[in-house]
Amino acid sequence: MYHKAYGIIETLAPLHVGASAGEETGNLNLIFRDQFTQTGIVPGSSVRGRFRADMRANEESLEAKWYGHHVVEGREDGGTTEALVKFEYASLVWLPVFCPGQPVVWITCPRLLKRYKMIAGISAELPAAYTAPKTLQGRQVGVNRKILFFNLGFMEIEQSADLSQWIPIGADLPASNLVVVGDNDIAILHDMALYRQSRVALEDAQKKVKKGAFFDVEALPEGSVLVFPVALKQKGWKPFGNSASSELYFGGLESIGFGRCRVTLGGDYL
Repeated sequence: MYHKAYGIIETLAPLHVGASAGEETGNLNLIFRDQFTQTGIVPGSSVRGRFRADMRANEESLEAKWYGHHVVEGREDGGTTEALVKFEYASLVWLPVFCPGQPVVWITCPRLLKRYKMIAGISAELPAAYTAPKTLQGRQVGVNRKILFFNLGFMEIEQSADLSQWIPIGADLPASNLVVVGDNDIAILHDMALYRQSRVALEDAQKKVKKGAFFDVEALPEGSVLVFPVALKQKGWKPFGNSASSELYFGGLESIGFGRCRVTLGGDYL
């Protein structure tokens, strides 16, 4: 029997977990995506690796206990042991999107909320697509409805509901700027919201771009909120000591300002 827990990741800087330079056609370094919603994810191996490395640096004696012992050369059984804590991939719960001439809104869709509901054990009924708070960005959502303008078009809000109960623990989100869009629309809005940056590598002795050293990188923007489930065979797991939250770096390009996140744990793990 496993004890169920979960983690909430809130990005404090752009987050890139995906291809590295030169791995993608056209030198566009894409992030990993969920196959159904086409929204960004952090694979379970990346989450586990970050937690393991952090514990190795602070409490090395506990690393093998919680995350399993690595391979030992020369041993017939390989030396490996089963980890006491299991991680799954982190999926988006809320994603900030720029609206021209309007405040930023955080969007999600019923499919993403359904996974968050299952992981966090939320009892509330799933909100329907095209739902927003009664007062969205300071304007009423009612008989006249509310239209949101994005870079590639507009979307009409069809109904209102209190979405504050869908804000995960530890996440600092404005309850009045949340919008549930349709499962069919989330992919294009997600790609519109991504952080993108072009980068080059220069010659060592002069300010000249090296041949073939130009590439673009995409990342989840600052303010994104993700959730990942955790299963434990034993209680007492304390990756952050006596605290339930800590700042961790995920993904690549840490040295140029990517990957800083705040992680908050919830559920039955102590």
